[in-house]
Amino acid sequence: MNLKEKTRALFAEIFSYPATHTIQAPGRVNLIGEHTDYNDGFVLPCAIDYQTVISCAARNDRTVRVIAADYDNQVDEFSLDAPIVTHNSQQWSNYVRGVVKHLQQRNNTFGGVDMVISGNVPQGAGLSSSASLEVAVGTVFQQLYHLPLDGAQIALNGQEAENQFVGCNCGIMDQLISALGKKDHALLIDCRTLGTKAVSMPKGVAVVIINSNFKRTLVGSEYNTRREQCETGARFFQQPALRDVSLEAFNAVASKLDPVVAKRVRHVLSENARAVEAAGALEKGDLHRMGQLMAESHASMRDDFEITVPQIDTLVDIVKATIGDKGGVRMTGGGFGGCVVALIPEDRVPAVQQAVAQQYEAKTGIKETFYVCKPSQGAGQC
Repeated sequence: MNLKEKTRALFAEIFSYPATHTIQAPGRVNLIGEHTDYNDGFVLPCAIDYQTVISCAARNDRTVRVIAADYDNQVDEFSLDAPIVTHNSQQWSNYVRGVVKHLQQRNNTFGGVDMVISGNVPQGAGLSSSASLEVAVGTVFQQLYHLPLDGAQIALNGQEAENQFVGCNCGIMDQLISALGKKDHALLIDCRTLGTKAVSMPKGVAVVIINSNFKRTLVGSEYNTRREQCETGARFFQQPALRDVSLEAFNAVASKLDPVVAKRVRHVLSENARAVEAAGALEKGDLHRMGQLMAESHASMRDDFEITVPQIDTLVDIVKATIGDKGGVRMTGGGFGGCVVALIPEDRVPAVQQAVAQQYEAKTGIKETFYVCKPSQGAGQC
């Protein structure tokens, strides 16, 4: 039974009437453009075929009833006429409540909803299960009540909910790609203007995500340190963000910068250029150049931004040795563990999976998790 069938069946069973709509919103993986988002730069993610699915119907009152199928059918119920506050014991509820609360501030013309939620985006793997949930809930209200909100506004609403209601700082990329993803395409996103460009993915290429399952410990504190170092760099150049600094300007004065800050700045500037070039390489179907850019990106994250760990570097080395120049691989996400992403010809996927299975655990003592994904459509009815 797929997620649509599962949520529709559970909806009818619990609420004793049929759902009128089923909405999906996907998770995502970032192909290239790491730690560029908060520097007003460019990212190149794609939506993946793991999603949050919600079967739903409008109510004729002001009550919102939610069933979480993946949490033993836990229930949340709240009124649109009372202040929406955080739920003390059900963290998943706060993503729903936060989205609804911020929607009210945007367009308070909607009424109550019954919904059943289920998803298969792996949690804790850096594939944006939370953004997928936020965008799915926003799309439910937009579709049921014909709210005049586009995908970018639904994405911004989800980001606000996560930042201000749930209390987790995040950029806009995760929600934006979940809302606006396009089947068989990646999306080049300008994180300053929120402008997007769909980039067609070469035929016969799989998007492979491998979770190192290395438990991240430093990610919060080190992430904040990296942001501060980037802001220090922007101030040195008297610019609002590193987006506004050219590599030429940097190279001319790099020796005058603090050596650590200089390394951080060099990563961001070179990674921005790589993200833009990668979009062109993908569009031309140039998997060889894309692989080079992904290798340069990983080396820059390892040597200049210093956010990889030995387990991740090991995974990258295993994949690279197996695919040679036919595809690319790099760490994806905030760093200090998490996942690697690889673009691999479909006929090479079994060899990569076998090589990783034989070598990674033997070298690190940790078992990986392997996902083969397709670039997928953003949020909407399913």
